[in-house]
This record gives sequence, structure tokens and C-alpha cells, in this order.
Amino acid sequence: MSFKDHFSSSASGYSRFRPHYPDSLFRWLAEISPGRERAWDAATGTGQAAVGLAPHFEEVVATDASGDQIRHARAHPVVRYRVARSEDVPLEAASADLILVAQAIHWFEFGAFFREVRRVARPHGIFAAVSYGLFRIEDDIDREIDQLYSGALGDFWPAERRYVDEAYASIPFPFEELAAPDFQMQARWEFDQLLGYLRTWSAVNRYRDKKGADPVADVEPALRRLWGEPGNSRGVRWPLALRVGRV
Repeated sequence: MSFKDHFSSSASGYSRFRPHYPDSLFRWLAEISPGRERAWDAATGTGQAAVGLAPHFEEVVATDASGDQIRHARAHPVVRYRVARSEDVPLEAASADLILVAQAIHWFEFGAFFREVRRVARPHGIFAAVSYGLFRIEDDIDREIDQLYSGALGDFWPAERRYVDEAYASIPFPFEELAAPDFQMQARWEFDQLLGYLRTWSAVNRYRDKKGADPVADVEPALRRLWGEPGNSRGVRWPLALRVGRV
């Protein structure tokens, strides 16, 4: 089975501009896990979630099918990065207390992946899928971002993006589901960070490949006017969607 690689071409930007999950999320997942010996971060990308898990587990194994993503991942003494598809990982059976997929399960072949989750999880281990959709800043800026997302980029989002838009409510979930608290990511950005983040979107890469143009550049003047002075920083927030269960 091949994997759908939408992000290797932007691995450097992914590492620089993707937001960081709140520590409260990782602390809660560790608290409900049967132990804290090992966590597996599937489809780690450049390691944002893996590094977040690291203070709470003795070892974090972080895998991704993209070697480019792994090469740009953040180093941490308790995180072991490996290039591997999430549907076929070189991990021992019953070896992970927690299995986490952050902003990636919608790309997976669900049946094969869930078989791997059942194989790798320890008895009563925790499985969690985390997603975030559109960020929010202020109403006028949000309207421009929404128009880019649904307008210019509307036909360029992969079909699997619908799972994110639906806050993961429609993904298969064959485990005993647990109620999760509300979490959100927050950041404070200057304008160039906004542009850098937008250029990590898979639809932006597909648009550029098809049309040979940068759709972010088309909305940059309007966004810059709304942003104000170049040195201005603004708060950014992403509500998180969680599906959490016991294996």
C-alpha cells in the first residue's frame, strides 16, 4: 500500500509554522493511560505532538511515512523517530500505553490502521485521534481566510479533508469511546507567520502544482491591510476535535 503524501514538499514550512498542541492535552492523555512507559505518535509529521508527549512518557516512538518530514522533526532525548507507514509499524505487540494520531488519521486506510492499533496497544491502552480545522483570529480576517479556504482552494482540497471539516465525527471509531474535555491550541503570530502557515496547507500545494501560481499571494494584500502595522501580533486559536477510546 502506498501512502498519500501531501506534505513532504512543505516539510520545512510544516516544521516552522504549524502550531503546537497545549500541554494540558498531553497531560490528560497520560493521566488516563494505563501506564507511562511508551507512547506511539503515528504520522508524527515534524514531531509537534511527539515532543509534547515527551515530558509525560518514558519513551515516545514517532513514526511517519515521509522521510522528508522525519528529517525536519524536532529532536528530543526521549523521542525515537522512524520512517514507517502507520498501517505497518516496526513496534512490538502490546507495547504502547497510548497511541496518538494528531491531524493525520483522515489520510489513513482505516481498517489496516485499526488492526495495527489493536496489535500495538497494551491491554486497556488509550487511542486518541486529534484534529483542528480552520483557525480564528478576528471576524474580518476570518472572512478572508474562509474565502480562500472554500473559494480559491475549494476544488483543491483532497477528499479526505471532509473528515476534518466534520470535526472527525464521521471517522470510523471501533473502540470504547471516552468523553474528552475541551482543548484548543493558541498562538500569537506576526503577519509573516500567518502567510507561512497558509502555505503549509495541502490544497495550496495542489493549487501551485496545477496552476503554477501561489493562491496565498492573491489574498496577501487584503490580509495585510486588515492586519495593520507590519510588527503587529495577533492571537490565533484552533478548537481541537478529539476522538478518544480504550482499546
